Amino acid sequence: MNDLIKKQLQDAQATMDKAIAHCETELTKIRAGKASVGMLDGIMVDYYGSPTGLSQVASLTTPDARTILLQPWEKNMLVPIERAIMEANIGINPQNDGVVIRLVVPPLTEERRKDLVKKVKEEAERGRITVRNIRKDANEKIKRLKGEGVSDDEIKTGEGEVQKMTDLYIVKVDKHAEAKEKDVMTV
Repeated sequence: MNDLIKKQLQDAQATMDKAIAHCETELTKIRAGKASVGMLDGIMVDYYGSPTGLSQVASLTTPDARTILLQPWEKNMLVPIERAIMEANIGINPQNDGVVIRLVVPPLTEERRKDLVKKVKEEAERGRITVRNIRKDANEKIKRLKGEGVSDDEIKTGEGEVQKMTDLYIVKVDKHAEAKEKDVMTV
């Protein structure tokens, strides 16, 4: 296979790996009734005027399946952390006892579980669309190589390899979504 086509395949694979990682990250943000510090990813706290990640200003632990415990490194950060969690609107009210903040994850109703499964399916579809867009871009780049002396047969082979790669990555997205759906529906 031509080196230019191999380069395009490597680029496409690297981009698809990033797409899968992003999809996994988005799926972990969907809470399944179990406490997970991953639910708090992306929440920024005002730390002396600069937005800082929650894990940078407090210790995050899960003492049991339904509770997340946040212990700030500095006592005066309790109120800003509490405010940041409220503003993030994750559906959990923080309980501040003056030393730590407790987040008790409520059990999910059947209706809420079905809504979360819909969210999981939407996120998985976004992941599949991203992978397909990467395939389209890779195929276009491979077709443009015709002007650089790459034969039609090599271009067809390259496009076939891109399709195989796309199929593999779509299966990965589906597996992650299936696992998350199972997690969400488990009582």
